[in-house]
Amino acid sequence: MTTTLAGGRAARRQTMRRIRPRRSPVVPLLLAVGAGAVAVLWLWWTSTPSIADTTGKIIAAGRITGLLAGYLMALVVLQMARVPALERRVGSDRVARWHAMSGRYTVSLVVAHVFLIMWGYARQAGRSLADIVSQTVTSINTLPDMGKAAIGTGLLFVIALLSVGPVRRRLPYDGWYHVHLLTYAAVFLTFWHQITTGNEFAVTPSAKTFWYGLYGAVTVLVLWYRIITPVRLNLRHRMRVQAVIEETPGVVSVLIGGHRLHRMGAEAGQFFRWRFLAPGMRFSSHPYSLSAAPRPDMLRITVKAIGDHSSRLRELEPGTRVWAEGPYGALTAQRRSRGKVLLVAGGVGITPMRALFETLPGASGDITLLYRANSTQDLALWGELAKIADERGARLMYAVNSPDGERPDISAESLRRKIPDVDRHDVFMCGPPGFAQQVYAALRDAGVPARRIHHESFEM
Repeated sequence: MTTTLAGGRAARRQTMRRIRPRRSPVVPLLLAVGAGAVAVLWLWWTSTPSIADTTGKIIAAGRITGLLAGYLMALVVLQMARVPALERRVGSDRVARWHAMSGRYTVSLVVAHVFLIMWGYARQAGRSLADIVSQTVTSINTLPDMGKAAIGTGLLFVIALLSVGPVRRRLPYDGWYHVHLLTYAAVFLTFWHQITTGNEFAVTPSAKTFWYGLYGAVTVLVLWYRIITPVRLNLRHRMRVQAVIEETPGVVSVLIGGHRLHRMGAEAGQFFRWRFLAPGMRFSSHPYSLSAAPRPDMLRITVKAIGDHSSRLRELEPGTRVWAEGPYGALTAQRRSRGKVLLVAGGVGITPMRALFETLPGASGDITLLYRANSTQDLALWGELAKIADERGARLMYAVNSPDGERPDISAESLRRKIPDVDRHDVFMCGPPGFAQQVYAALRDAGVPARRIHHESFEM
């Protein structure tokens, strides 16, 4: 059984909008981050006296690594704050990659900081490198706020260990997600020793004001966008499950009703983090894309059963309350820069592509959708896609395995054969990481510039 959910007048109006690509804020943001790092280096340089002996050099190195680690910790938390300018303009997947990279650098700097500072302190006390453990214990027991810092550092190491690829893949999503929230506690606990024992903040009082301002601003953003904004959104729109419909074996659509849902600002191609207040699901929050253009009274997600949470969606009863956070994601019409568009979907990646297929502006023949699945039975929402293609004069193609299991050829040559002017298209793509990498390479070989290949992954 399938269900058709048209976008209504709002979606039809969107198809008539002019192409006005939104500039990416990535470069200005990276420049701002670099400027902050330079300011930290300048703070260290101006507050560090001339150093003559080895012990002083070791301690100075420990202080600069500590300052940079403290600066990056603030950025790590900022990247978790779900600030709309980042989530909707940069893209949630890129922000997640920045967060992971910043976390690795932060942990590396913390390790260097602890080792160098404790080594330097041991040398000051007339001890050797072998005494670094006992020196660490002494510092924790005697220096202000060092006990908190030790606990916070331990939490950071635990989070880092659980975020390593092979370990992360073995953990349930919900377990990893909730452990990851301990980052807030780790940063809070390690913050205070920076102020009370940091030489730079004692020498330069204005630096202390800047540090409080940096962490205070990040804290406000976290409280506003992680707590206050979701509470306001859900109190205002009061969403509930209206129906659960099986689209294909293992794939269901969940229809979600509410009040004035068009005021949420969601666009085709975006996703929310959904929490269904049903027994056994209340403490699970997962990202699922909208599979149809938002309507004033209805949102829809279409989900493949690949885990405990997604498998239980078919059991939802009408009337179940829904808690959502979002909208997130930058895979929207705002990224488009050309008249012609190719949409490429792999598996359940069809969900945001289906919404874009319906709403992207374009004349007859401008929009093409390529849908990759294992078999024709796995082509979820195919009836809707065919109807949209017929109404809009769009092209709809699929690529499935042959009866003997051979995978279809999606290469530069096959793309150019099917779409001769593919290099003059914008390409929107969503699917499993391996599929996305294969198609990305084929598109680049076919002459599509990287700046016109728009993709988003939810492996977060």
